[in-house]
Amino acid sequence: MYAGAVGAVFGLASYRFYRHNDPTALPSKEQILVGTLVQGLSSAHYQPERIDDAFSKRVFDLYLKRIDYRKKFLTQPDVTQLRQYETKIDDETKAGTHGFLDLTTKLMSERTKQVQALTHEILAQPFTFDADETFQTDFDKATFPVSAADQREQWRKLLKFETLTRVAEMMDEQDKRHDRAKTASQAKEPVTAEPDRTPAQMEAEARKRVLKYYDEQFADLPDANETLANYANTIANTYDPHTEYFAPKDKEEFDEALTGQFEGIGASLQEKDNLIYIADIIPGSASFRQGELKKGDAILRVAQGAAEPVSVEGWHTAKAVPLIKGKKGTEVRLTVKKPDGSTRIVSIIRDVVVKEDAYAQSAVVSGAGGKKIGYLRLPGFYADFNNNGGRSSADDVKKELVKLNAEGVQGIVFDLRTNGGGSLSDAVEMAGLFMPSGPMVQVHDSRGITNVLNDKDPRVQYTGPLVVLVNKYSASASEILAAAVQDYKRGIIMGSTSTYGKGTVQRVVDLDEQLPAELNALKPFGSLKFTMQKFYRITGASTQFKGVASDIVLPDVYSYLDQGEKEMDYPLKWDEIKPAPFRVWDNQPNYAKLEASSKARVAASPSFKQMTELVQSLRKRKDETVVSLKLSNYRQRQLVLKAESDKYEAIQKTATALVIKPLAADTKLLAGDSVKVNRAMRFTRGLNKDITLGEAVNVLKDQM
Repeated sequence: MYAGAVGAVFGLASYRFYRHNDPTALPSKEQILVGTLVQGLSSAHYQPERIDDAFSKRVFDLYLKRIDYRKKFLTQPDVTQLRQYETKIDDETKAGTHGFLDLTTKLMSERTKQVQALTHEILAQPFTFDADETFQTDFDKATFPVSAADQREQWRKLLKFETLTRVAEMMDEQDKRHDRAKTASQAKEPVTAEPDRTPAQMEAEARKRVLKYYDEQFADLPDANETLANYANTIANTYDPHTEYFAPKDKEEFDEALTGQFEGIGASLQEKDNLIYIADIIPGSASFRQGELKKGDAILRVAQGAAEPVSVEGWHTAKAVPLIKGKKGTEVRLTVKKPDGSTRIVSIIRDVVVKEDAYAQSAVVSGAGGKKIGYLRLPGFYADFNNNGGRSSADDVKKELVKLNAEGVQGIVFDLRTNGGGSLSDAVEMAGLFMPSGPMVQVHDSRGITNVLNDKDPRVQYTGPLVVLVNKYSASASEILAAAVQDYKRGIIMGSTSTYGKGTVQRVVDLDEQLPAELNALKPFGSLKFTMQKFYRITGASTQFKGVASDIVLPDVYSYLDQGEKEMDYPLKWDEIKPAPFRVWDNQPNYAKLEASSKARVAASPSFKQMTELVQSLRKRKDETVVSLKLSNYRQRQLVLKAESDKYEAIQKTATALVIKPLAADTKLLAGDSVKVNRAMRFTRGLNKDITLGEAVNVLKDQM
């Protein structure tokens, strides 16, 4: 179902819903929006849901989770009252009513007013941090309060925890200031004395900040349009994680990076469970070059330079972005929560994104015995769809392969780690650079129609040994390329146990363009992004949910994270279709022998041994979600978490250094200008101590 046909489906759905209910009266915006979404998705989505009690339960559970993810506003009696709608939302959707939405809105409004008074009451008194109390930080494990007294106690612990974390941060900063002053004094440099604050002063200041944060939250409650948009998006998300509703304002910010027009810190955001997470780091950006901010980090607070940080917990991305964006040369300090539970302040100097760093780049890794290994890095599958002569990732990779061949490399490491995908056509064409013409991926739609996408160029740009590096954040087009290499037995897939597992195709429909003119008074309605196709490997297996399993698995710092498509709410499942006919590579690697040799090296490697121990420790720490509310215990735990987090950099330093050099063709192009050459080689920063790359090089040497 494509282009005009898709739009016609949603237009027809809205028209039918509009006429079905009462053709003589103008329906409400809620009726039209929800009715259009559900009826349209029932026809156009790859895997339409039946609008029945099971659908109702999914919407009920997900919406309840989102409106009160901490389980601190609604009480168990409130939830019991709401359960009358648990199996009735499907009936409401068909009838054009919205009792569940109205009741949740009413209850949340009432409880919010009560909680606001409660926070003022609790925060009016100082906290002491010497009692053996604990707090559950994983709200999925929390329960709704059974009574007003239980609710008050839960809020007391939550506010005490948030005050505690801020006191700990103030103490850490004061300790760092002492260390800086001591270092300056020993170096006989001038020291600017700054008065210390007592623990009591810090506690009072921390309570003041927590109260300010909550007052801002209570003053920024969603209006009727935002509430409707959140509800509509919840309904869309029950079809699959990538089917989303965008209110008109959200659509304008859809996929907008924090850089705005490529100026800022260079990261994109994602909301989940009332926190703002780093969804991606833009290659060539300030965040990319600084290196401390990672995909999966949650932003807790934002400060402009040395100014007081502003808490952004519970904020929407649209509100947080203006604080994080900024002019080149200015500093933003982000307090982030790492996936292992530790917090860290990351200082970034905003800058313009260096576009060259977002493109395919290559270098040479020099090995023992005169062996030359090519290193090819691709941050994303980019393409200029608005310009026929525009730059494309497939063309750029082809050019890099020409240069690597001219360099005389005897093996290539193709790095797709943290590559989130992009252009499907480029993935198909790129796979064909390493293999003769043939099928590279299959695309299947809801009608049961399968299109086999072929590379039609019989030429092979590179015929030598190949290793493709992946991790848990290699997704979509990266998985298509990795799967094709694996299915043709063209090379070795190395890295995390498996890739991300996003094997679906989405399309965006502007609802205003599809709705009849009679509803102009209710517009704008926004847009809908929905899943309409799935990717399948040429073997017939889907890349969805499971991702692509590595031929050689290496421990890495992401191994302990439960992240990927299968961890999302209501993901589409893995399945199979008919395989496409293809012929495997004639000179395929000896997989069993290469894996055995790699395992032996990894087992004997001190760096990989330390990495394995670190991953096991981080996994254990991640599951420890109950924290102490005793200040000394909390600070000690944070020191342990930070020390374990810092081990990653320490492990990298113990690795045998690789010698990475620019290509002769690039040096010649830059006329030997050392400054320009160094700038061009910036993408290799840290690679000389990358133990995963080092093992990939060893696997290639095993084939020579």
